[in-house]
Amino acid sequence: MGPVFGPCVLLWQIFFFASMVLEGINGQSSGWINAHATYYGANQSPSTLGGACGYDNTFHAGFGVNTAAVSGALFRGGEACGACYQLRCDYRADPKWCLRRALVTVTATNFCPPNNHGGWCDPPRHHFDMSMPAFFRIARQGNEGIVPILYRRVACKRRGGVHFTLKGQSNFNMVMFSNVGGSGDVKAAWVRGSRNKRWVAMQRNWGANWSTSVDLRNQKLSFRVILVDGKTLTFLNVVPSTWWFGQTFSSRNQFY
Repeated sequence: MGPVFGPCVLLWQIFFFASMVLEGINGQSSGWINAHATYYGANQSPSTLGGACGYDNTFHAGFGVNTAAVSGALFRGGEACGACYQLRCDYRADPKWCLRRALVTVTATNFCPPNNHGGWCDPPRHHFDMSMPAFFRIARQGNEGIVPILYRRVACKRRGGVHFTLKGQSNFNMVMFSNVGGSGDVKAAWVRGSRNKRWVAMQRNWGANWSTSVDLRNQKLSFRVILVDGKTLTFLNVVPSTWWFGQTFSSRNQFY
């Protein structure tokens, strides 16, 4: 038996939201949106900037060095974790510091918190606090650390399959989804243990971490994942029964 998706209105909300937020992913619109960008401190390693999404290491998660913390208008309570954005510096607005025609694609891996005093990450502003290597792909060295940019959502291109990192303890199971292709951001997830044929809905615990209180120990685990754009994949027996907390497993399946 398949998963229980809930009332029809839930599915309608998922697909309506997807059509509104992800127009650019499937080529329905190529419009660029105005925003601004800054960059993390020079002494911070971009590999550790998983922050509010929970990625312990962005290379381990499959995202590499081109990452960014995004403001609340984009972060959406963690739903943006893993999403990809194409950025270019707005040369017309700032020809002194913008590199002309340069593009970079970043993955949202962190949250840029507001200071509620007119800061760049205060709502309703769209802002990207980028890793330093990503920032200087589109801006000149020596600027004051902030530039006007244009951005749009794009599909994520990942190497290998989706990753599942098992966290938690006892009968509290938390799974972090990473290296997700396609739209990159997870809208809903279910898990099924090999001793139970029923799919159990998971809840977003925080960032890219999803949890359930069902005891899944000593069972093979399967997952069903829906992305924000509505694409769905089922990963059957992707985790062996010998799993333990702290391990990461990779599927052969991937969103495109």
